[in-house]
Amino acid sequence: MAGTIAPDRILHEMADLWVTLGKEGEGEAGVLRACTMTLVVAAEESDDPQGIGETLAALMPVHPSRAIVIRFRAADQRALAARVFAQCWMPFGQRQQICCEQIEITASDASLADLAAVLLPLKVPDLPVFLWCRSPRVFQLQAFPQLAAMAQKVVVDSDTFPDPSAAVRQLKQLVVGGGALADLAWTRLTRWRELIAQIFENRVHLCDLPQVSDISISYRSPVAPASALYLAAWLREGLTRIGAHARVHFGSDSGEPAGRLSLVELRRAGSQEPVARITLAEGPAAEVRSGGLTNTALLPALNDCALMREELSIPGRDAAFESALAGAAGLEVS
Repeated sequence: MAGTIAPDRILHEMADLWVTLGKEGEGEAGVLRACTMTLVVAAEESDDPQGIGETLAALMPVHPSRAIVIRFRAADQRALAARVFAQCWMPFGQRQQICCEQIEITASDASLADLAAVLLPLKVPDLPVFLWCRSPRVFQLQAFPQLAAMAQKVVVDSDTFPDPSAAVRQLKQLVVGGGALADLAWTRLTRWRELIAQIFENRVHLCDLPQVSDISISYRSPVAPASALYLAAWLREGLTRIGAHARVHFGSDSGEPAGRLSLVELRRAGSQEPVARITLAEGPAAEVRSGGLTNTALLPALNDCALMREELSIPGRDAAFESALAGAAGLEVS
């Protein structure tokens, strides 16, 4: 593997790539280049390259970008290598191909400090840069902040970290330092939060909220995932605003799919009937119970593509997430 990468050589290869694509499109409707951002993906070398490629290919029609995938290997010797290719698709009913560039870089941990200088000339001018760090190990490397500094927003998934509670506290420090951050563990909660909000759109149920004294959250994992901490913080903050002071109870249970939230329940002191209860049901659904009524709502498991599609639609800071992050960092899980 080469020890260094010349950005001008990669830019030259991308220019040649477009010349080749243009010639291949001659006689037909041609090739259209599309780009709205630079998306940098930091992954482990052992990560499934096909899975990452399929995720990026699915993102491109909605968020066309110059994708730069960095595959890290744990090594002390500085080493870098790169290749350039295109992601193309043809919209339904059309003959013109739409293409985006993709650069794949293989790097050692020791070369992380050199990457910012390599990537800066490769980002698309005047467009935002998103950094999606798929690897908890890479996120913990000492030189990672240098890579993160070049991005307008850093995306992580703290549910994949070995210690989600510690990860949440570390992410809080990153936000306090001024960085724009997104966490896919929070993004997974969008549908849960929608269901809770829909319950209290009913004014009868809304009147019960100030009486809530206990919040119970269960999950299908040995330790509380970051998503459970975020949901607890979001609920407690909302209840505090209307004068309720609720205690939070976490619980672990078994079942499939593993790693997901399985129960959210709000209770009044001394009452056997919950104010609201949402339970993960079989299939992509949840059982919602409130006011003596029970119904079923769609609660699908979300893949990386669906989660990233939502986060890439928020180019700036997310005040609701940052508030939940601050609250989650202070929660104690017994």
